[in-house]
Amino acid sequence: MSLRPYQSKLSNDIDQKWAEGCRNVLAVAPTGAGKTRLVAHKIHQESGASVAVAHRRELVTQMSLALAREGVRHRVIGPDSVRRACVQGHMDEIGRSYFDPNSKCAVAGVDTLVTHPKDDPWLKQVQLWVMDEAHHVLEENKWGRSTAMFPNARGLGVTATPVRADGKGLGANADGVFNAMVLGPSMRDLIGMGCLADYRIVCPPVKIDLSNVHVTASGDFSPSELREARHKSSVTGDVVAHYLKFAKGKRGVTFEVDVESAVETATAFKAAGVPAEVLSAKTPDMLRALIMRRFRAGEILQIVNVDLLGEGLDVPAIEVVSMARPTESFSLYAQQFGRALRIMAGKEYALILDHVGNVMRHRPPDAKRTWTLDRRERRGSNGPSDAIPIRVCDNPECNTPYERVLLACPNCGHEPVPAARSTPAQVDGDLQELDPAVLAALRGEIEDVNEPIKVPYGLGGAAAGGYVKQKGLKKDAQRDLQYKMAVWGGWQASLGRSVREAQKRFFFRFGMDVLSAMALNAKEAEKLYVEICDDLDENGVIDA
Repeated sequence: MSLRPYQSKLSNDIDQKWAEGCRNVLAVAPTGAGKTRLVAHKIHQESGASVAVAHRRELVTQMSLALAREGVRHRVIGPDSVRRACVQGHMDEIGRSYFDPNSKCAVAGVDTLVTHPKDDPWLKQVQLWVMDEAHHVLEENKWGRSTAMFPNARGLGVTATPVRADGKGLGANADGVFNAMVLGPSMRDLIGMGCLADYRIVCPPVKIDLSNVHVTASGDFSPSELREARHKSSVTGDVVAHYLKFAKGKRGVTFEVDVESAVETATAFKAAGVPAEVLSAKTPDMLRALIMRRFRAGEILQIVNVDLLGEGLDVPAIEVVSMARPTESFSLYAQQFGRALRIMAGKEYALILDHVGNVMRHRPPDAKRTWTLDRRERRGSNGPSDAIPIRVCDNPECNTPYERVLLACPNCGHEPVPAARSTPAQVDGDLQELDPAVLAALRGEIEDVNEPIKVPYGLGGAAAGGYVKQKGLKKDAQRDLQYKMAVWGGWQASLGRSVREAQKRFFFRFGMDVLSAMALNAKEAEKLYVEICDDLDENGVIDA
């Protein structure tokens, strides 16, 4: 199986970092980019001993099958049930087993690996370790301790989301083990290539009260408080009703907070004529496999699951994801969202039904983000502080989220009506939406910098000199600022954006409307001038 071009580039970038002396490299690529395929390829390239580590039974068996596809014989470090599942997977797909208890290559479950005898000579022979879902890896936790068992190995971690809800950094200079990061294509890139399905999001009104649910030191909601809030809510009925309204007959996965809620939701689906089953960590292995086979065959249309299908699992049959579990963790949210993006015959788009405000909390997962190996201020989204806010279309037949800079819903064309029009903030900087009297007052605050400075009557001597100096500084600063604002506006026009949309983008990007910017004093004008220059530079806009 050959790598796709973007996978080959990512593989070469990893090799380059190793060649530069970076011992442990973190590779970032979206859900559905084929990271397991990449891992199998890197292990296939390794001539020495190697190990691929995952943290759940499903991911261990998935990794084992990926190695079998590459023709790599390997042993399995895990319970006998996992070994049998790996062999069965080889036989079902390939027709022969690649399990070899004497192989120098291994696939390991992290919980079994950390209890492996420390005096096993193989540990020192390993030249390469690879870690799936590597955003878990911190130096002091079990994932990090497992990597330390291979003192002579270089390392490779793969993840779609190199960020932790607790704000800890994955870099060796922070809390993790990685010395460098390489970036693959973005989710939007892969959608454009046809490697992932595009999506549509529907955000019905949120009917779960999280006001008494605290965020713990882990960076996510308190599990006990979240369960209580979920049990008091009316989310179950909405999950079923909106599935029937927007996705009837499609195969979907619903993410729930606990088994009790999952059973309640699955029962409601069945009562509505939708075949549904519950999956959780407590589901026996054989029953879990049977449910997944029936789901792929279309005999089951809804799997209601609890913390099981979020990470890593490749289930192309998913067409719709229903979110009934609120989360402050961007990683968890992005993994759940990504379950529906695998391409399959007949799938026009993936449908995301968000009943708990996750999209508003984190923004769509293909929004622009800047990743780092360093620690960061703890926040769920890891999004930029100047990100454009999102609104949800208030047409009940639509409920599509979209950026507030757009004048109308891109899905149904509905135009929102401002609650008031007396300040620029109430209309998101869209000056056309302001009351005429307010607009006139704003214009009246702008001093015409092209007019000669006129000293007020009766002001003389040093006071007049100081007045002229201050006005001169403001004129100079405003002249530079307004020129740079014109360049920024021209850039927006070149992108096909209307003046109104550009005004709204300016408001959200820089925190004020364009008329108020033109009335700033010299110091504030100089500060905004620098911010605009930085924004133009970051986006590669050349000032001719």
